[in-house]
Amino acid sequence: MENAGHLINGPSSGMNKALPYAAWTLALLSAAGSLFFSEVMDLPPCVLCWYQRIAMYPLVLIIGIGIAVDDAKWKLYALPLALIGLAISVYHNLIYYGFIPESLTPCTEGVSCSERQIEWFGFITIPLMGLIAFLLISALIGFYRPKQKS
Repeated sequence: MENAGHLINGPSSGMNKALPYAAWTLALLSAAGSLFFSEVMDLPPCVLCWYQRIAMYPLVLIIGIGIAVDDAKWKLYALPLALIGLAISVYHNLIYYGFIPESLTPCTEGVSCSERQIEWFGFITIPLMGLIAFLLISALIGFYRPKQKS
């Protein structure tokens, strides 16, 4: 009997084939959203936001090119960037919500890493959006199973 997980998420399943597209779409929307916040809404990014951008922007190209040329090796390049971005985002949220004192942060110049710039519905913040994006992208990349070349 075949593994049930293989039936749902096997290399030939439709859901598995959609995972790179979903990860790319999230990365693209995240990059566009960060540019919208800074360039259109004039919300300057903090130091940790810049570090997250450094991890997010290349994901758009890496995943997109991997999809375009049908090369599954994109996963090897994208996953470390997504996990680094996730780690920075977790750290940023811990600072933002007061679990880590701001005196222990790299945010000594410019915008404070705990400054409240956006708070939609009383809880959706820029750091939280970054955390959710990196978490979802990391999960999508992690669950993706490239088809085996024969």
